Amino acid sequence: MVKHAVEANFDGLVGPTHNYAGLSWGNVASKSNVRAESNPQEAALQGLAKMKRLADRGYVQGVLPPHERPHIPTLRKLGFEGSDSQILERVAKASPSILAAVSSASTMWTANAATVSPSADTGDHRVHFTPANLSAKFHRSIEHVVTGRALKAIFADESYFAHHPALPSVSQFGDEGAANHTRLCGGYGEPGVELFVYGQIAFNEQAPAPKKFPARQTLEASQAIARLHGLKEQGVVFAQQNPDAIDAGVFHNDVIAVGNGNTLFYHEMAFLEEEQVLAGIRSRLTGAELDAVRVSSAEVPIEDAVASYLFNSQLLNTPDGMLLAVPGECREVASVSRYLDELVKSGGPITSVEVFDVKQSMRNGGGPACLRLRVVLSDDELQAMHRGVLLTDALYERLTTWVRAHYRDRLSQEDLADPMLLEEVRKALDELTGILGLGSIYDFQR
Repeated sequence: MVKHAVEANFDGLVGPTHNYAGLSWGNVASKSNVRAESNPQEAALQGLAKMKRLADRGYVQGVLPPHERPHIPTLRKLGFEGSDSQILERVAKASPSILAAVSSASTMWTANAATVSPSADTGDHRVHFTPANLSAKFHRSIEHVVTGRALKAIFADESYFAHHPALPSVSQFGDEGAANHTRLCGGYGEPGVELFVYGQIAFNEQAPAPKKFPARQTLEASQAIARLHGLKEQGVVFAQQNPDAIDAGVFHNDVIAVGNGNTLFYHEMAFLEEEQVLAGIRSRLTGAELDAVRVSSAEVPIEDAVASYLFNSQLLNTPDGMLLAVPGECREVASVSRYLDELVKSGGPITSVEVFDVKQSMRNGGGPACLRLRVVLSDDELQAMHRGVLLTDALYERLTTWVRAHYRDRLSQEDLADPMLLEEVRKALDELTGILGLGSIYDFQR
């Protein structure tokens, strides 16, 4: 029985330690802004403004909390001893790179938080969540524990929601979450096709793989999640990302492709076996025909796609077609801006383009699509979740006031060792869990 459902977007609230440490090898934007001074307050307000614009348009918009950073428990595991302030002083002297890693605000990019399968696709007809292990990067590999706590607090009713632990944190099961996962369907409440995109086959050294940058998602990880979520074989497609695209800076599939409903918007370099991938989706998609919007290298060179984050945009339903919510940088790259104008005039499924200012996130390598986790929910599931994280006018005002009260307007790498920063973060997050009604999800609260 098909139920009415909506696609809710849960954006990550940018954390108070948002900084530019250049931690993500393979992410061109992240590396190009190393050691620039950041503005955490502006970053958080930009993210909230994006959420508010979409909520005002009628989309179901939720908020996911940032994590405690610097993360003292991780530093203690690495052998740093003493009081919190002594630990910060010692790690700053011994290894500024480790301090930068445990201070990263990368949890803002909730497209990497988890893989989510809607109840219409799963064997037990519950919504399934698996937090990503993010094992390719140390600074992100420490996220999944608190991410799992937050998701369980929001989606607590076990009759509607199922939660799995992250996959083993080893390279063979490297999992980057929804950034490499797209769902295509006729309607949100109908059974869909879950497209898992991987960069390499871990247990086959002869298989194609990138040469310059690492492939972060493995086929083995994608297959494991499909099993855990109880997905049927006819509802899943596994596709290998083009290794040349990874080497061009496309570290996740959502930097080169985005899907919504029956539409897949992608660059011709997205997939290693393009025709095979499209044929697999078409043969499995029910209730609608696949509408594949292909962008050629002649229209938008891969370098321009990466620089602008054209495909790291949100693709959203409207009464008059689909809206593509793009970062401002798309209007700063000539080939991309020209393509967007032609796209709207083409008569295809994408009928409008809107620009969003997320510059603070973009400088660290994350566009609008990185900032949100999509969760398809039936009407009953929407009522069953913890609704205190859904953005309303009142919550928006509380959160903007909270950000202005607790966030610094500039942050350098040297500031990460300041014990006062840690105190500011904990005070802010303790207040935030009260605002959102999430309970004690942080280590310092437990």
